[in-house]
Amino acid sequence: MSATRWRARTIPDLIIEVWEALDCESVGARELEQIQQALLERFGEGAFASPASIARTVADEGAVLRHPEVFDFDAEWRERKMSSPDQLSFATLKEALESFVKLDERRQRLEGANDEKGLKRLRDFVVEVRADSQLRAQSKIVGPAERDEAKEVSNCLRVWLESPELFLDWLDLRRRSAEFVKKFGD
Repeated sequence: MSATRWRARTIPDLIIEVWEALDCESVGARELEQIQQALLERFGEGAFASPASIARTVADEGAVLRHPEVFDFDAEWRERKMSSPDQLSFATLKEALESFVKLDERRQRLEGANDEKGLKRLRDFVVEVRADSQLRAQSKIVGPAERDEAKEVSNCLRVWLESPELFLDWLDLRRRSAEFVKKFGD
């Protein structure tokens, strides 16, 4: 694959071009890894495309996703990407609630340092995690409780994206709401 001269000028176009070159109907970890490698070779380290976002792009073009493989590969990729002392995880509601505080601390550190690039990377990460949560919330291969949790995580991340400076106060109120307590407990 690395000897191929890709014609695409955008990340989504390259994703489709590589998928078509792979000539496969279903997409799983191996294909996602090959597409990521082509993105890296063509656009460099700045080509931030999670396995889940690549999978969404090819699925929109008609690819059949091997969902368990895609979810597992994406989770492993995120773990490698975000490995740090204050690792963030949004796989379950419990983990997400703990990570929201770390996420806000990270945002405040970046703002305090006037690190616009870091803030953009953090925001892009949250957009990707939210998209993945939306996928899980709509997936038929996970149970209803996991779908409900994923929907809640997605909604929380939407609020963080819209008003990060108010997020923790909003989250505190949300967690005390009757609807939240009834659905998820304390």
